[in-house]
Amino acid sequence: MNKEISTYYKIFFEQTVVKEQIMESVICIDGVVGAGKTTLGEIVAEEMNLLFFKEPVDNNPLLDRFYYDQKRYSFPIQIYFLNKRFKMLKEAATLAGCVMDRSIYGDVIFAKLLMEGDMMSVEEYDLYEELLFNMLEHIERPKLMVYLDITVDNAIARIAERGRDFEKAVNRSYWDSLGGHYSEYFKNYNLSELLVIDVNGLDVRHSTEDRNYVLNLIKDRL
Repeated sequence: MNKEISTYYKIFFEQTVVKEQIMESVICIDGVVGAGKTTLGEIVAEEMNLLFFKEPVDNNPLLDRFYYDQKRYSFPIQIYFLNKRFKMLKEAATLAGCVMDRSIYGDVIFAKLLMEGDMMSVEEYDLYEELLFNMLEHIERPKLMVYLDITVDNAIARIAERGRDFEKAVNRSYWDSLGGHYSEYFKNYNLSELLVIDVNGLDVRHSTEDRNYVLNLIKDRL
């Protein structure tokens, strides 16, 4: 399966057109659910005195419904996220600097996974992909993409710890598939400077040493 996924993302990036200019103001942080994107994003934003764009999850009117009925809500929730992330990037272009908790650049991962799982029809996915490509043509590259690499077991443990009921209702197979997609996506990622950080065993929330280690990696790459 990984070979098929890798081939897809290779072709995806060959077809993706973004502006050659770099959005010097934008740092994106990405990774599977439970990797610690929000925590790190808040830390980086505070350390560098930047605005933090949190992923539109907490006030998302479709999220609970999606996790309990993915086939019904897969397409509308992907359009919801796509629209919100495009709006965030337009605002980011007017700022001196910001940190993004996920972004439009990696949005395709979830849509592709849902289509493969028969939760989104091929026709819906084709429409989603066309819309995504059209949006990306009007977007510049981020200054830095930070990918938090974590095992599925460790991600699941963190998901259980934070206790969101709709996340705990998700089957293990979904998290396994998501991890596989993320791995292959970032093996092929070529839209900007990429920093991969292995966060297994790191606790940036409670450990000053771990926090400084990760911050220094990001600052050095910038």
